[in-house]
Formats: sequence, C-alpha cells, structure tokens
Amino acid sequence: MSGKKQTEAGMGGLQDIQDERLRAAVSKELKKREKRRKQLIMFCVVIATGCIGYFSIYTYMNRRTQSESADWAKIKEESKSKVSDKEEEFVIHRTGETEIPDILPEYEILYNKNKKLIGWVKIADTNIDYPVMQTVDNEYYLTHDFGQNQDKNGCIFMDKDCDVIDRSTNLIIYGHHMKSGAMFGHLDKYTDESFYQDHQTFQFDTIYEKGTYQVVYVFKAQVLAEDEIAFKYYQFIDANSEEEFNSNMAAMAAMSMYETAYTPVYGDELVTLSTCDRTQGSEGRFVVVGVRVA
Repeated sequence: MSGKKQTEAGMGGLQDIQDERLRAAVSKELKKREKRRKQLIMFCVVIATGCIGYFSIYTYMNRRTQSESADWAKIKEESKSKVSDKEEEFVIHRTGETEIPDILPEYEILYNKNKKLIGWVKIADTNIDYPVMQTVDNEYYLTHDFGQNQDKNGCIFMDKDCDVIDRSTNLIIYGHHMKSGAMFGHLDKYTDESFYQDHQTFQFDTIYEKGTYQVVYVFKAQVLAEDEIAFKYYQFIDANSEEEFNSNMAAMAAMSMYETAYTPVYGDELVTLSTCDRTQGSEGRFVVVGVRVA
C-alpha cells in the first residue's frame, strides 16, 4: 500500500472514531434532555395534582360551609317562629354572684349543639349571617367550623377576654376574609362609603339578647409589635374611665376612612368586627366598629 493510501486509511479510521464519539455524545445529551423532560413532566403532574387536590378540598369546604350556614340560619329562624307569638321576657338566674339570663329561644337548639355559641352577627346584602363562637383559645375557631371539624373557613368568633354578661365596653369579633366571600369576606364592602350610607346598622345578638348597632368607624390597621407604643384596637375591650374611652374613640376616629352619623359617648356598648386585609401585608386588618342603638 502506498503512503498516500495508508494516510487516507488512517484518516478514515480517525474520522470513524470521531463520528462514533460524536454519536455517543449526541445520544448522551439526548438522553439527558429526555430525562429532564420526563422529570419536568412529572413535576408538573405533581403540582397539577396538588393544585387540583387543594382546589377540590377548598371547594368542598366552601360548599360545606355554605350548606351548614344555611342550616344554622334555618334552625334559628324556625326556632324564632315557634315563639314569635309569645311575649319575650328577659329572665335572670343567679349563680353565685353572677346573674345568668335565659338563652333566647331561637338560639337554644344551636346552643345545645355547641355550647361555645355566644351570639349571631348579620349584615344585610352580604354573606355575613353567622353564629359567633367563643372559647378560651382565640386560635381554635380560625381552623374549625361550628361542628368542630377542621375547616380553613373557620368560624366567626369573639375574643376570649370579652364578656357578654358582665358586659365589656367593646366586644371584638373576628373572622377570616375568604376569597369566596365566606365568613367576613364581604366586610370590606364598607370601604365604599355609599355601602355604608345604605347599611348604617348591623345586627349582633348575644344568645341572651338582641342588639342593633350603628356603624361609627371604618378603618384599616396593622397588628403591631407588643412593645410598640400605639393605639391597638384589638386590645381595647374595657374602658376603665371616661378619659380612656374618649381617648380610644379619638384614635379610631382619626383612623376612620370617612365620617359617620354618630359619635359614641362613655357608657355606650360597642362591637368591633375585624378581618384580615392582605392588601396591607400579612398583618393588615380591616375593621368596622358599631355602637349599640337598640
């Protein structure tokens, strides 16, 4: 074989080796890409499954809450209608030094189902028409429903330190701001002053007596650090003096989004409705304060 042919043969063999290495590299890269593609598909499937599962649970809980809420309201109204022809009396019983009034007939059945029931709140033209619970743990009803089942909607509940018998100056009531509109999801309708003009009062009954409240303050606030010196609406439950009461009213008036038709005076009974306001961050709150007028 001539030198030229040997050179050509050598170059041909080298080319074959290079081609084989190139094919191996391409094959390896294609396998890597296929593996990444499968991993990405699997990741997307897991995420999609999780989202579908979460949405299904969320939808189920919302439907269950809506259904149960309708049942609670029906029980209340049916119980109310049974005694509508009877004269209602405010009866007091003495237990030691505490005077305990009779539970209103319309709440007896619900109270017997769950003795943490403390009242009922209702605002016209909203979804807010719910029982109000109270327990020693303010965290419990953030994640439990009236039947004490785990539920992201939670329940409307009163601050553990409030007292409806030896009446606190201010009864603070909390509820989640659900995107579905459940619980206090519609409370922020009061950001619109025209809504306030058409809905200047709301109903809050304790299980012992009925109450109508005139809206006096509507404001946005933050949950502040414990050591921060500032007005904290969620700590205002009892006013020990007229000066303290007036100071708190001035603080809320300064925060209020608009002026209302009434200014509370010392001795008035207040109810504060509080929910989350995510537009202000995780510690944002939206608050509506009412004074009892009936």
